[in-house]
Amino acid sequence: MPCPALPDGFDFTDPDLLHHRVPLPEFAELRRAEPVCWVPQPAGLAGFQDEGYWAVTRHSDVKYVSTHPELFSSSLNTAIIRFNEHIERDAIDAQRLILLNMDPPEHTRVRQIVQRGFTPRAIRALEGRLRARAHSIVDSARAHTGPFDFVTQVACELPLQAIAELMGVPQEDRDKIFDWSNKMIAYDDPEYAITEEVGAESATEIIAYAMNMAADRKQCPAHDIVTQLVAAEDEGNLSSDEFGFFVLMLAVAGNETTRNAITHGMHAFLTHPDQWELYKSDRPDTAAEEIVRWATPVAAFQRTATQDTELGGKRIREGDRLGLFYASANHDPEVFDDPDTFDVTRDPNPHLGFGGGGPHYCLGKSLAVLEINLIFNAIADAMPGLRLVGDPRRLRSAWINGVKELPVSIG
Repeated sequence: MPCPALPDGFDFTDPDLLHHRVPLPEFAELRRAEPVCWVPQPAGLAGFQDEGYWAVTRHSDVKYVSTHPELFSSSLNTAIIRFNEHIERDAIDAQRLILLNMDPPEHTRVRQIVQRGFTPRAIRALEGRLRARAHSIVDSARAHTGPFDFVTQVACELPLQAIAELMGVPQEDRDKIFDWSNKMIAYDDPEYAITEEVGAESATEIIAYAMNMAADRKQCPAHDIVTQLVAAEDEGNLSSDEFGFFVLMLAVAGNETTRNAITHGMHAFLTHPDQWELYKSDRPDTAAEEIVRWATPVAAFQRTATQDTELGGKRIREGDRLGLFYASANHDPEVFDDPDTFDVTRDPNPHLGFGGGGPHYCLGKSLAVLEINLIFNAIADAMPGLRLVGDPRRLRSAWINGVKELPVSIG
């Protein structure tokens, strides 16, 4: 039965919805009236031959599903809650090779390997170079004498350069990664005129690029993370295929999400000038976490029930899909005081912007927090008078809370 708390036909995964806004009022109503709610969909609309999904909107329920992979699978239907309606099932199943879409024990094996690249020591080793790059990015943006786009001139650059530093990708190739990753997620946005086929071709390009890197390191080991993951002499390394799919995931998880967090964060600062003044004067360590809570770049992932179970008083059947709506969880008043207030001193801040815990908790959280801190410190130093000169232009997407353009000006 449709949820009586929602208008007829309302669907949280409708790409036209996120194109205009995050549906916080509807989330609030569901948390109050029916925190686990059935949302009907015509068969095939999201790429799945079923009748809809359960919307999970409460913080505690999102955490529960996230931390019980034996009950709620990432692999059965992948973690992507809505594909293009024309996608073939074989194309969905192929995405199980990506870490995001694995379940234990295979997920455990692969994650134990790739997390070598995200140790505290590995992230600290990047900090000096990324700080210099953050200041260089902001200095280049400051040279503009008129309005410019914050997304392309500032927000996208540091995540791309961080990936290049981490993986040993030549800096001159970072634009390829940017272009490929954009095409992979932009098929719902008609402005880009990107088809599902073009997105798949871009994914193939990233995988091929990464596999060539892996093959090269196996022949000529270097002092970089690629060598650590694929070319060490001990057992338990990634195959070239596995490395290719890991880089594919990193191109989105480490690029698109951090770029959108930075963009949403800048917009939040410039529409909450008291917080920008506070940040510029105090530089609180808590700011990056609040920016991620506020932005929640991934609007939703999904899980599929592996057996009949219960959640939020609702009977979930084996095979049912569940949408984990992180923006709703991050505005849950049972967890956050004044959740609709942007407060960079918020502490504690148990947001779910990096996932709800469990095996799929964001591998690159420390790197993302570092990038956010570095870029906003550089902006506060070099462009303290930055101002908005237009409204953000949002991405049309079923699951990415993205911004395509944010017009700003200096002074």
